[in-house]
Order: sequence, then structure tokens, then C-alpha cells
Amino acid sequence: MVVKLQEEIEQKTFNIMISTTKLSARTVLRAVKAAFRLYQSNASQGKQSVRTLLRQNRGVSSVEISKTGIRGLERYAKKYGIDYAIRKDTSEVPSRYLVFFKAPDAEAFNSAFKEYSASLLNKDKRPSVLAKLHELVQAAAELPGKVRHKEQERGL
Repeated sequence: MVVKLQEEIEQKTFNIMISTTKLSARTVLRAVKAAFRLYQSNASQGKQSVRTLLRQNRGVSSVEISKTGIRGLERYAKKYGIDYAIRKDTSEVPSRYLVFFKAPDAEAFNSAFKEYSASLLNKDKRPSVLAKLHELVQAAAELPGKVRHKEQERGL
């Protein structure tokens, strides 16, 4: 009877050890998956250094832009999910800016650059808000204004 009780206790202990091991393996697996998801969400996207861009082992291309157009290009690169890096080339007297990019595909970059170029062309066609405001101020100054004369009555 004592031997049978001893075997039963050993069997229950063994079952608890196995279930605990399975539980901890599942927990470790879940933790690894959660860490991997966190790493993927923090992976560099958008603007980054040239070194980081080259480390991603994908084809990197470059295009030259002017200093004034950097902000506009950044907006369209974010919209299309393009990873890019900006480097200033000071070897020439008017320094130029090179944009190195790695797009999901070439079509994404072509679309982004086409939209960016179209926005630059449309910007030149749009009338200046300051010029319009100046014209309106001049027109308002030329209009005859109503002048009210207020007189105060003096009581005796």
C-alpha cells in the first residue's frame, strides 16, 4: 500500500513537472514573438542615415535635388513608404543635395517623385497670397471711407 502511494505521488509530481515545462516553453515562445513584433515596429523607416540604408542590403539609388525641395520630397516619401537618406555634397561650389532611397519597388519612387514634381510646377502657377493681400490692402486704402464725427454735448 505504501509503495502504491509512493508511485502515485511520484507520478503526480512527474505530471506537474511536465506541465510546468510546457507552460514555461509557451511563455518563452510568446515572449520571443512579442519581442520580434516590437523590433519590427521600431525598424527604421523613412528618413535615416546612409549607413543604415546601405545595411538593409537592398538596391539603393540616388537623385539630386535643390535645398528648397527637401521638405516637399520628405512628405511624398513618407506617403509612399520610401526609406531615404539625405547627404550634402560640398565638393562643388553651390553645394548640392543627394537623396539616396530604397523604395519597396521602383514604381513607388517614380510615383512619389512624379507627384513631388507636379506639386513644384503647380506651386509656380499659383498666385502668391502675399501679393494678393498687398493688392487688397492697396484697394482698401483707395476706397473713400466713412468718417464719423462725434460731438459731445455739454450740459449746463
